[in-house]
Amino acid sequence: MFGLTALELARIQFGFTISFHIVFPAITIGLASYLTVLEALWLWKKDDVYLSLYRYWLKIFAVNFAMGVVSGIVMAYQFGTNWSYFSSFAGGVTGPLLTMEVLTAFFLEAGFLGVMLFGMNRVGPGLHLFATAMVAAGTLISSTWILASNSWMHTPQGFEIVDGRVVPTDWLAVIFNPSFPYRLTHMVIAAYLATALFVGAAGAWHILKGRSTPAVRTMLSMALWMALLVTPVQMVAGDLHGLNTLEYQPGKIAAIEGHWEDDGKPGTALTLFGWPDMAAEVTRYKVEVPRLGGLILTHEWDGEIPALKDFAPEDRPNSTIVFWTFRIMVGLGMLMLALGLWSAWLRWRGRLYDCRPFLRFCVAMGSSGIVAILAGWYTTEIGRQPWVVHNIQRTSDAVSNHSALSLSVSLTMFVVLYAVVFGIGLVYMLKLVAKGPEAVEDDPHDTDADQAKRPARPLSAAPDRVRTPTAPREV
Repeated sequence: MFGLTALELARIQFGFTISFHIVFPAITIGLASYLTVLEALWLWKKDDVYLSLYRYWLKIFAVNFAMGVVSGIVMAYQFGTNWSYFSSFAGGVTGPLLTMEVLTAFFLEAGFLGVMLFGMNRVGPGLHLFATAMVAAGTLISSTWILASNSWMHTPQGFEIVDGRVVPTDWLAVIFNPSFPYRLTHMVIAAYLATALFVGAAGAWHILKGRSTPAVRTMLSMALWMALLVTPVQMVAGDLHGLNTLEYQPGKIAAIEGHWEDDGKPGTALTLFGWPDMAAEVTRYKVEVPRLGGLILTHEWDGEIPALKDFAPEDRPNSTIVFWTFRIMVGLGMLMLALGLWSAWLRWRGRLYDCRPFLRFCVAMGSSGIVAILAGWYTTEIGRQPWVVHNIQRTSDAVSNHSALSLSVSLTMFVVLYAVVFGIGLVYMLKLVAKGPEAVEDDPHDTDADQAKRPARPLSAAPDRVRTPTAPREV
Protein backbone atom coordinates (compact mmCIF):
# COMPACT_ATOMS: atom_id res chain seq x y z
CA MET A 1 0.00 0.00 0.00
CA PHE A 2 1.25 3.52 -0.87
CA GLY A 3 4.06 1.76 -2.80
CA LEU A 4 6.27 1.73 0.31
CA THR A 5 7.98 -1.07 2.19
CA ALA A 6 7.12 -2.04 5.77
CA LEU A 7 10.38 -0.45 6.96
CA GLU A 8 9.60 2.84 5.22
CA LEU A 9 6.05 2.87 6.60
CA ALA A 10 7.27 2.14 10.13
CA ARG A 11 9.75 5.02 9.89
CA ILE A 12 7.10 7.38 8.52
CA GLN A 13 4.69 6.40 11.29
CA PHE A 14 7.28 6.98 14.00
CA GLY A 15 8.32 10.26 12.40
CA PHE A 16 4.70 11.40 12.13
CA THR A 17 3.85 10.68 15.75
CA ILE A 18 7.07 12.12 17.15
CA SER A 19 6.57 15.27 15.09
CA PHE A 20 3.38 15.90 17.04
CA HIS A 21 4.84 14.83 20.36
CA ILE A 22 8.05 16.88 20.29
CA VAL A 23 6.15 20.14 19.84
CA PHE A 24 4.11 19.87 23.03
CA PRO A 25 6.93 18.99 25.47
CA ALA A 26 9.05 21.78 23.97
CA ILE A 27 6.34 24.37 24.66
CA THR A 28 5.69 22.77 28.07
CA ILE A 29 9.37 23.20 29.02
CA GLY A 30 9.34 26.85 28.01
CA LEU A 31 5.96 27.76 29.49
CA ALA A 32 6.67 26.04 32.83
CA SER A 33 9.82 28.11 33.31
CA TYR A 34 8.03 31.24 32.05
CA LEU A 35 5.22 30.72 34.58
CA THR A 36 7.79 30.34 37.35
CA VAL A 37 9.37 33.65 36.39
CA LEU A 38 5.98 35.38 36.19
CA GLU A 39 4.87 34.19 39.63
CA ALA A 40 8.23 35.07 41.18
CA LEU A 41 8.05 38.58 39.68
CA TRP A 42 4.51 39.01 40.98
CA LEU A 43 5.47 38.03 44.52
CA TRP A 44 8.57 40.23 44.37
CA LYS A 45 7.18 43.37 42.74
CA LYS A 46 3.54 43.05 43.91
CA ASP A 47 2.49 44.02 40.40
CA ASP A 48 -0.78 42.42 39.29
CA VAL A 49 0.32 42.57 35.66
CA TYR A 50 2.46 39.48 36.28
CA LEU A 51 -0.42 37.72 38.03
CA SER A 52 -2.69 38.46 35.08
CA LEU A 53 -0.12 36.97 32.71
CA TYR A 54 0.36 33.96 34.98
CA ARG A 55 -3.35 33.15 34.99
CA TYR A 56 -3.55 33.64 31.23
CA TRP A 57 -0.65 31.36 30.31
CA LEU A 58 -1.49 28.78 32.99
CA LYS A 59 -4.65 27.80 31.09
CA ILE A 60 -2.71 27.46 27.85
CA PHE A 61 -0.01 25.47 29.65
CA ALA A 62 -2.60 23.02 31.01
CA VAL A 63 -4.03 22.26 27.55
CA ASN A 64 -0.57 21.93 26.01
CA PHE A 65 0.60 19.67 28.86
CA ALA A 66 -2.39 17.35 28.39
CA MET A 67 -1.74 17.00 24.66
CA GLY A 68 1.92 16.27 25.36
CA VAL A 69 1.01 13.43 27.72
CA VAL A 70 -1.44 11.87 25.26
CA SER A 71 1.01 12.02 22.34
CA GLY A 72 3.81 10.62 24.51
CA ILE A 73 1.88 7.48 25.42
CA VAL A 74 1.65 6.54 21.76
CA MET A 75 5.41 6.92 21.36
CA ALA A 76 6.12 4.43 24.14
CA TYR A 77 3.88 1.77 22.61
CA GLN A 78 5.58 2.00 19.22
CA PHE A 79 8.86 0.75 20.65
CA GLY A 80 7.18 -2.56 21.44
CA THR A 81 4.95 -2.82 18.38
CA ASN A 82 6.89 -1.47 15.40
CA TRP A 83 10.45 -1.64 16.75
CA SER A 84 10.49 -4.79 18.85
CA TYR A 85 13.95 -5.91 17.67
CA PHE A 86 15.39 -2.58 18.72
CA SER A 87 13.74 -2.95 22.13
CA SER A 88 15.12 -6.46 22.45
CA PHE A 89 18.62 -5.40 21.37
CA ALA A 90 19.02 -2.06 23.18
CA GLY A 91 16.36 -2.26 25.87
CA GLY A 92 19.01 -2.84 28.52
CA VAL A 93 20.05 0.81 28.04
CA THR A 94 16.96 2.64 26.84
CA GLY A 95 14.55 0.90 29.21
CA PRO A 96 16.21 2.00 32.48
CA LEU A 97 16.75 5.53 31.15
CA LEU A 98 13.05 5.92 30.30
CA THR A 99 12.16 4.35 33.64
CA MET A 100 14.24 6.98 35.39
CA GLU A 101 12.25 9.64 33.56
CA VAL A 102 9.05 8.21 35.01
CA LEU A 103 10.44 7.82 38.53
CA THR A 104 11.85 11.33 38.66
CA ALA A 105 10.25 13.75 36.22
CA PHE A 106 6.73 12.28 35.95
CA PHE A 107 6.37 11.73 39.69
CA LEU A 108 7.64 15.23 40.39
CA GLU A 109 5.26 16.80 37.88
CA ALA A 110 2.33 14.69 39.04
CA GLY A 111 2.97 15.61 42.66
CA PHE A 112 2.93 19.36 42.09
CA LEU A 113 0.86 19.86 38.94
CA GLY A 114 -2.44 19.82 40.81
CA VAL A 115 -1.20 22.43 43.29
CA MET A 116 0.06 24.55 40.41
CA LEU A 117 -3.20 24.39 38.45
CA PHE A 118 -5.78 24.51 41.25
CA GLY A 119 -4.02 25.48 44.45
CA MET A 120 -3.53 29.25 44.24
CA ASN A 121 -6.60 29.86 46.43
CA ARG A 122 -5.78 26.99 48.76
CA VAL A 123 -2.08 27.23 49.64
CA GLY A 124 0.26 30.03 50.58
CA PRO A 125 2.07 32.06 47.92
CA GLY A 126 5.47 30.58 48.72
CA LEU A 127 4.23 27.01 48.45
CA HIS A 128 2.42 27.74 45.21
CA LEU A 129 5.56 29.27 43.69
CA PHE A 130 7.49 26.19 44.86
CA ALA A 131 4.94 23.93 43.14
CA THR A 132 5.28 25.87 39.89
CA ALA A 133 9.07 25.69 40.10
CA MET A 134 8.94 21.93 40.73
CA VAL A 135 6.79 21.39 37.64
CA ALA A 136 9.32 23.42 35.64
CA ALA A 137 12.15 21.35 37.13
CA GLY A 138 10.26 18.18 36.22
CA THR A 139 10.10 19.20 32.56
CA LEU A 140 13.86 19.79 32.53
CA ILE A 141 14.56 16.47 34.26
CA SER A 142 12.33 14.71 31.74
CA SER A 143 14.21 16.23 28.82
CA THR A 144 17.50 15.18 30.45
CA TRP A 145 16.61 11.49 30.51
CA ILE A 146 15.03 11.54 27.04
CA LEU A 147 18.06 13.26 25.54
CA ALA A 148 20.41 10.88 27.37
CA SER A 149 18.66 7.93 25.74
CA ASN A 150 18.53 9.54 22.31
CA SER A 151 22.12 10.77 22.48
CA TRP A 152 23.33 7.28 23.36
CA MET A 153 21.76 6.04 20.14
CA HIS A 154 23.89 8.57 18.24
CA THR A 155 27.13 8.18 20.20
CA PRO A 156 26.89 4.86 22.08
CA GLN A 157 29.42 4.02 24.77
CA GLY A 158 29.62 2.35 28.19
CA PHE A 159 28.30 -1.03 27.03
CA GLU A 160 29.19 -4.40 25.59
CA ILE A 161 27.19 -6.82 23.45
CA VAL A 162 26.45 -10.15 25.10
CA ASP A 163 24.46 -12.83 23.27
CA GLY A 164 23.26 -10.29 20.72
CA ARG A 165 22.03 -7.77 23.28
CA VAL A 166 23.42 -4.53 24.67
CA VAL A 167 24.55 -4.83 28.29
CA PRO A 168 25.50 -1.60 30.14
CA THR A 169 28.91 -1.71 31.78
CA ASP A 170 29.28 1.94 32.85
CA TRP A 171 26.10 3.92 33.45
CA LEU A 172 27.92 7.24 33.76
CA ALA A 173 29.45 6.65 30.33
CA VAL A 174 26.04 5.65 28.96
CA ILE A 175 24.32 8.78 30.28
CA PHE A 176 27.12 11.26 29.69
CA ASN A 177 27.93 10.00 26.23
CA PRO A 178 29.91 12.33 23.93
CA SER A 179 26.94 14.06 22.28
CA PHE A 180 24.67 14.31 25.35
CA PRO A 181 25.74 17.72 26.72
CA TYR A 182 25.44 19.36 23.30
CA ARG A 183 22.07 17.82 22.44
CA LEU A 184 20.56 18.62 25.82
CA THR A 185 21.75 22.24 25.74
CA HIS A 186 20.65 22.74 22.15
CA MET A 187 17.19 21.25 22.76
CA VAL A 188 16.41 23.09 25.99
CA ILE A 189 17.46 26.44 24.52
CA ALA A 190 15.35 25.65 21.45
CA ALA A 191 12.35 25.03 23.72
CA TYR A 192 12.84 28.35 25.49
CA LEU A 193 13.28 30.19 22.20
CA ALA A 194 10.23 28.56 20.59
CA THR A 195 8.13 29.49 23.61
CA ALA A 196 9.38 33.08 23.58
CA LEU A 197 8.44 33.45 19.92
CA PHE A 198 5.00 31.95 20.60
CA VAL A 199 4.43 34.32 23.52
CA GLY A 200 5.75 37.29 21.54
CA ALA A 201 3.47 36.50 18.62
CA ALA A 202 0.47 36.42 20.97
CA GLY A 203 1.41 39.80 22.43
CA ALA A 204 1.99 41.37 19.00
CA TRP A 205 -1.32 39.99 17.72
CA HIS A 206 -3.26 41.54 20.59
CA ILE A 207 -1.57 44.91 20.09
CA LEU A 208 -2.43 44.82 16.37
CA LYS A 209 -6.04 44.17 17.42
CA GLY A 210 -6.00 47.33 19.56
CA ARG A 211 -5.54 45.59 22.95
CA SER A 212 -2.33 47.29 24.04
CA THR A 213 -2.81 46.73 27.77
CA PRO A 214 0.07 46.77 30.27
CA ALA A 215 -0.09 42.99 30.51
CA VAL A 216 0.11 42.53 26.73
CA ARG A 217 2.99 44.99 26.41
CA THR A 218 4.85 43.26 29.24
CA MET A 219 4.30 39.89 27.59
CA LEU A 220 5.70 41.12 24.28
CA SER A 221 8.64 42.88 25.93
CA MET A 222 9.70 39.83 27.94
CA ALA A 223 9.46 37.58 24.87
CA LEU A 224 11.60 39.91 22.75
CA TRP A 225 14.27 40.22 25.45
CA MET A 226 14.41 36.42 25.44
CA ALA A 227 14.74 36.27 21.65
CA LEU A 228 17.47 38.92 21.66
CA LEU A 229 19.57 37.30 24.38
CA VAL A 230 19.03 33.58 23.72
CA THR A 231 19.30 33.40 19.93
CA PRO A 232 23.06 34.15 19.88
CA VAL A 233 23.56 31.62 22.69
CA GLN A 234 21.70 29.02 20.65
CA MET A 235 23.94 29.71 17.67
CA VAL A 236 27.03 29.08 19.78
CA ALA A 237 25.48 25.88 21.16
CA GLY A 238 24.64 24.78 17.62
CA ASP A 239 28.20 25.42 16.49
CA LEU A 240 29.59 23.28 19.34
CA HIS A 241 27.05 20.59 18.51
CA GLY A 242 28.25 20.66 14.90
CA LEU A 243 31.86 20.18 15.95
CA ASN A 244 30.84 17.20 18.05
CA THR A 245 28.84 15.72 15.16
CA LEU A 246 31.79 16.13 12.81
CA GLU A 247 33.94 14.12 15.21
CA TYR A 248 31.50 11.27 15.90
CA GLN A 249 29.15 11.25 12.89
CA PRO A 250 31.11 12.66 9.94
CA GLY A 251 28.78 11.06 7.42
CA LYS A 252 25.93 13.15 8.74
CA ILE A 253 27.93 16.35 8.24
CA ALA A 254 28.83 15.32 4.69
CA ALA A 255 25.15 14.73 3.94
CA ILE A 256 24.11 18.04 5.51
CA GLU A 257 26.59 19.88 3.33
CA GLY A 258 25.83 17.87 0.18
CA HIS A 259 29.59 17.32 -0.08
CA TRP A 260 30.26 14.35 -2.34
CA GLU A 261 33.98 14.56 -3.06
CA ASP A 262 36.98 16.84 -2.63
CA ASP A 263 37.68 19.15 -5.53
CA GLY A 264 41.41 19.39 -4.80
CA LYS A 265 41.19 23.02 -3.67
CA PRO A 266 42.31 24.02 -0.15
CA GLY A 267 39.45 24.25 2.31
CA THR A 268 35.93 22.89 1.84
CA ALA A 269 33.47 25.24 0.17
CA LEU A 270 30.10 26.01 1.79
CA THR A 271 27.17 25.03 -0.41
CA LEU A 272 24.50 27.64 0.24
CA PHE A 273 21.86 26.12 -2.03
CA GLY A 274 21.60 23.10 -4.28
CA TRP A 275 19.86 19.78 -4.80
CA PRO A 276 21.75 16.65 -3.69
CA ASP A 277 21.02 13.78 -6.07
CA MET A 278 21.54 10.51 -4.23
CA ALA A 279 21.35 8.38 -7.38
CA ALA A 280 23.79 10.46 -9.43
CA GLU A 281 26.03 11.15 -6.39
CA VAL A 282 26.23 14.86 -7.10
CA THR A 283 24.71 18.10 -5.80
CA ARG A 284 23.03 19.88 -8.68
CA TYR A 285 22.53 23.64 -9.14
CA LYS A 286 24.78 24.39 -6.20
CA VAL A 287 25.84 27.87 -5.13
CA GLU A 288 29.11 27.75 -3.20
CA VAL A 289 31.32 30.02 -1.12
CA PRO A 290 34.98 28.88 -1.24
CA ARG A 291 36.58 27.73 2.05
CA LEU A 292 33.61 28.86 4.17
CA GLY A 293 32.31 25.33 4.85
CA GLY A 294 35.63 24.16 6.24
CA LEU A 295 36.02 27.36 8.24
CA ILE A 296 32.61 27.03 9.89
CA LEU A 297 32.79 23.29 10.50
CA THR A 298 36.42 22.98 11.62
CA HIS A 299 37.26 26.58 12.65
CA GLU A 300 40.30 26.39 10.36
CA TRP A 301 40.88 28.38 7.15
CA ASP A 302 42.03 25.28 5.26
CA GLY A 303 39.63 22.97 7.05
CA GLU A 304 38.41 19.86 5.25
CA ILE A 305 35.38 17.70 5.99
CA PRO A 306 34.77 14.08 4.87
CA ALA A 307 32.95 13.52 1.59
CA LEU A 308 29.92 11.28 1.09
CA LYS A 309 31.84 9.12 -1.38
CA ASP A 310 34.20 8.23 1.47
CA PHE A 311 31.35 6.09 2.85
CA ALA A 312 29.78 3.02 1.32
CA PRO A 313 26.48 3.81 -0.47
CA GLU A 314 24.51 1.71 2.01
CA ASP A 315 25.96 3.76 4.91
CA ARG A 316 25.07 7.21 3.58
CA PRO A 317 22.25 9.30 5.06
CA ASN A 318 19.70 10.82 2.69
CA SER A 319 21.46 14.05 1.76
CA THR A 320 18.49 15.37 -0.22
CA ILE A 321 16.40 15.64 2.96
CA VAL A 322 18.92 16.67 5.62
CA PHE A 323 20.54 19.24 3.30
CA TRP A 324 17.29 21.23 3.27
CA THR A 325 16.01 20.55 6.79
CA PHE A 326 19.29 21.89 8.13
CA ARG A 327 19.05 25.02 6.00
CA ILE A 328 15.46 25.61 7.09
CA MET A 329 16.60 25.47 10.72
CA VAL A 330 19.56 27.81 10.13
CA GLY A 331 17.50 30.19 8.01
CA LEU A 332 14.86 30.51 10.72
CA GLY A 333 17.63 31.06 13.26
CA MET A 334 18.90 34.01 11.25
CA LEU A 335 15.38 35.45 11.13
CA MET A 336 15.14 35.06 14.92
CA LEU A 337 18.37 36.98 15.30
CA ALA A 338 17.02 39.69 12.99
CA LEU A 339 13.84 39.86 15.08
CA GLY A 340 15.82 40.30 18.28
CA LEU A 341 18.07 43.00 16.82
CA TRP A 342 15.11 44.86 15.31
CA SER A 343 13.35 44.77 18.68
CA ALA A 344 16.44 46.23 20.38
CA TRP A 345 16.57 49.09 17.86
CA LEU A 346 12.86 49.83 18.25
CA ARG A 347 13.12 49.66 22.02
CA TRP A 348 15.94 52.21 21.89
CA ARG A 349 13.80 54.43 19.66
CA GLY A 350 10.76 54.04 21.91
CA ARG A 351 8.65 52.46 19.16
CA LEU A 352 8.52 48.83 20.23
CA TYR A 353 4.72 48.75 20.58
CA ASP A 354 3.62 50.94 17.68
CA CYS A 355 5.71 49.77 14.70
CA ARG A 356 3.10 47.74 12.84
CA PRO A 357 5.47 46.09 10.30
CA PHE A 358 7.55 44.83 13.21
CA LEU A 359 4.47 43.56 15.06
CA ARG A 360 3.35 41.71 11.93
CA PHE A 361 6.82 40.18 11.71
CA CYS A 362 6.48 39.02 15.33
CA VAL A 363 3.16 37.33 14.50
CA ALA A 364 4.65 35.69 11.40
CA MET A 365 7.53 34.34 13.51
CA GLY A 366 5.22 32.84 16.11
CA SER A 367 5.56 29.27 14.85
CA SER A 368 9.14 29.61 13.60
CA GLY A 369 10.63 28.13 16.78
CA ILE A 370 8.46 25.02 16.47
CA VAL A 371 9.30 24.63 12.77
CA ALA A 372 13.01 25.04 13.56
CA ILE A 373 12.79 22.34 16.24
CA LEU A 374 11.15 19.94 13.79
CA ALA A 375 13.66 20.74 11.06
CA GLY A 376 16.54 20.22 13.48
CA TRP A 377 15.05 16.97 14.72
CA TYR A 378 14.65 15.65 11.18
CA THR A 379 18.25 16.62 10.44
CA THR A 380 19.49 14.78 13.52
CA GLU A 381 17.44 11.61 13.14
CA ILE A 382 17.42 11.18 9.37
CA GLY A 383 21.11 12.05 9.37
CA ARG A 384 21.75 9.05 11.65
CA GLN A 385 20.36 6.62 9.09
CA PRO A 386 20.81 3.84 8.14
CA TRP A 387 21.61 3.21 11.81
CA VAL A 388 19.16 3.15 14.70
CA VAL A 389 22.13 2.80 17.07
CA HIS A 390 25.04 4.41 15.26
CA ASN A 391 27.44 1.82 13.84
CA ILE A 392 25.88 -0.83 16.10
CA GLN A 393 22.39 -1.73 14.80
CA ARG A 394 20.85 -0.90 11.45
CA THR A 395 17.32 0.43 11.26
CA SER A 396 16.39 -2.45 8.94
CA ASP A 397 17.39 -4.89 11.70
CA ALA A 398 15.33 -3.06 14.35
CA VAL A 399 11.87 -3.05 12.75
CA SER A 400 9.22 -5.63 13.69
CA ASN A 401 7.95 -8.27 11.24
CA HIS A 402 4.78 -6.49 10.17
CA SER A 403 3.31 -6.43 6.71
CA ALA A 404 3.17 -3.25 4.67
CA LEU A 405 -0.63 -3.53 4.67
CA SER A 406 -0.96 -3.54 8.47
CA LEU A 407 1.41 -0.59 8.79
CA SER A 408 -0.47 1.30 6.08
CA VAL A 409 -3.75 0.80 7.94
CA SER A 410 -2.29 1.87 11.29
CA LEU A 411 -0.59 4.89 9.72
CA THR A 412 -3.87 5.97 8.13
CA MET A 413 -5.64 5.62 11.49
CA PHE A 414 -2.94 7.69 13.19
CA VAL A 415 -3.27 10.48 10.64
CA VAL A 416 -7.06 10.61 10.99
CA LEU A 417 -7.11 10.40 14.80
CA TYR A 418 -4.31 12.91 15.25
CA ALA A 419 -6.00 15.34 12.88
CA VAL A 420 -9.20 15.14 14.92
CA VAL A 421 -7.87 14.95 18.49
CA PHE A 422 -4.95 17.35 18.23
CA GLY A 423 -6.78 19.54 15.76
CA ILE A 424 -9.48 20.15 18.36
CA GLY A 425 -6.86 20.69 21.06
CA LEU A 426 -4.89 23.19 19.01
CA VAL A 427 -8.01 25.13 18.04
CA TYR A 428 -9.06 25.33 21.69
CA MET A 429 -5.58 26.42 22.77
CA LEU A 430 -5.50 29.14 20.12
CA LYS A 431 -8.91 30.35 21.29
CA LEU A 432 -7.46 30.72 24.78
CA VAL A 433 -4.57 32.69 23.30
CA ALA A 434 -7.03 34.94 21.45
CA LYS A 435 -8.89 35.85 24.66
CA GLY A 436 -5.90 37.67 26.10
CA PRO A 437 -4.95 38.29 29.75
CA GLU A 438 -7.67 39.64 32.02
CA ALA A 439 -7.32 42.28 34.70
CA VAL A 440 -6.91 41.02 38.29
CA GLU A 441 -9.89 41.86 40.46
CA ASP A 442 -9.11 39.99 43.65
CA ASP A 443 -6.16 38.63 45.61
CA PRO A 444 -5.92 34.90 44.86
CA HIS A 445 -4.26 34.29 48.23
CA ASP A 446 -6.94 36.09 50.25
CA THR A 447 -8.19 33.08 52.22
CA ASP A 448 -10.86 35.22 53.88
CA ALA A 449 -12.62 35.82 50.58
CA ASP A 450 -15.94 34.02 50.25
CA GLN A 451 -14.89 32.19 47.10
CA ALA A 452 -11.79 30.80 48.81
CA LYS A 453 -13.56 29.36 51.86
CA ARG A 454 -13.86 25.60 52.16
CA PRO A 455 -15.47 23.68 55.02
CA ALA A 456 -13.03 22.12 57.46
CA ARG A 457 -15.52 19.42 58.51
CA PRO A 458 -18.47 17.89 56.64
CA LEU A 459 -21.16 19.51 58.84
CA SER A 460 -19.45 22.90 58.75
CA ALA A 461 -20.76 23.34 55.23
CA ALA A 462 -24.26 23.70 56.63
CA PRO A 463 -25.60 27.25 57.03
CA ASP A 464 -25.56 28.82 60.49
CA ARG A 465 -29.27 29.51 60.37
CA VAL A 466 -31.46 26.49 59.93
CA ARG A 467 -35.10 26.94 58.98
CA THR A 468 -37.43 25.50 61.65
CA PRO A 469 -39.52 22.79 60.09
CA THR A 470 -43.26 23.35 60.12
CA ALA A 471 -45.68 20.91 61.59
CA PRO A 472 -47.19 18.45 59.16
CA ARG A 473 -50.53 19.43 57.73
CA GLU A 474 -53.64 17.51 58.51
CA VAL A 475 -55.19 15.68 55.65
